[in-house]
Amino acid sequence: MISKRSTSPSTAPVFSPLLPNQIPGRRFWLPLVAQALLILAIPAQAIYTHVTGTTIVLQTGPVDPYDFFRGYYVTLSYDISNPTTLQNLPGWDTVVDAATANVAEPSTANAAPSLFAAGQEFYIILQAPQTLTAQPPQTWEPVEVSADRPTNLAENQVALQGMYRRNRITYGVETYYIPENQRVEINDQINQLQALQGNAPFVVEVKVTADGHAVPLGLWLKDQYYRF
Repeated sequence: MISKRSTSPSTAPVFSPLLPNQIPGRRFWLPLVAQALLILAIPAQAIYTHVTGTTIVLQTGPVDPYDFFRGYYVTLSYDISNPTTLQNLPGWDTVVDAATANVAEPSTANAAPSLFAAGQEFYIILQAPQTLTAQPPQTWEPVEVSADRPTNLAENQVALQGMYRRNRITYGVETYYIPENQRVEINDQINQLQALQGNAPFVVEVKVTADGHAVPLGLWLKDQYYRF
């Protein structure tokens, strides 16, 4: 007697489509991680500069009283932000040559800053005063400019990285946080010092790293020091 074997039909594997809300976790987290690292890199650079940088003092330039405060930040300008100050220093020609090479059609205007390409970087070499213990402190003097970061600085010198952007020369130390409850007091003091036409000091302490990055530390308004 021959028995019949019952066979069940084979079942093919079923693949469900990947729904939009089932995107693999990696695709979701990687952009968030990248953004977080970018955000953290900014304060990390500032912390590194605070810890490893050299303290210098910069002379401020004229401040527009109508543009001085923006929110909780004070807008600063410096003598070394003036192109006239820089073009009288040794090395200016090399900076202009490097800038001209990055401009398709160099300007024929007399003003040297017009030769700069947007985002053009350079370095200004500053030298310490002979007396570092005075209060208010004496400012560091600009002695040279360079298109490239100097590698043979003297012990009493630092190289501060500058950039020409939007018709301005900046060094990354043009804004400083001021608490709201002291804005009026500080603003009044600065207006009084500016009225003296430079006879009273308004200087800024700055930290500068070996690669030229800087952060502002505090303000000296005559013999009073503010640090926040």
